[in-house]
Amino acid sequence: MYPDTLKYTKDHEWISASDGIGRVGITDYAQQQLGDVVYVELPEAGTKVSQGESFGTIESVKAVSELFAPVSGEVVEVNAALKDKPELVNSSPHDTWMIAIRLSEPSEVDELLDAGAYGSLVK
Repeated sequence: MYPDTLKYTKDHEWISASDGIGRVGITDYAQQQLGDVVYVELPEAGTKVSQGESFGTIESVKAVSELFAPVSGEVVEVNAALKDKPELVNSSPHDTWMIAIRLSEPSEVDELLDAGAYGSLVK
């Protein structure tokens, strides 16, 4: 259910990292808990983020939740499609990234949960 190619946080974000860049989104579990996503507030490119700190918010018909950075670094790209179509997070959560981060501490990725550990967490 959770792709082996991704790493996960206990806050229900995922990251796909390669060549020093990590793309970040939320897990299927998170989008199920939220319900229909209606708005995503993301930082601008150039924003510095720190592992475990909030980088934005996601709003659904049920609630507003903070988004937490799985790693530290600088936002180099924001998924502009989410501005007009935030519901992409619901339809394809593990393919819909929110921000891309240039990793300042690549070893932080190794500290995150693998698919098996994350799956056990959300059982």
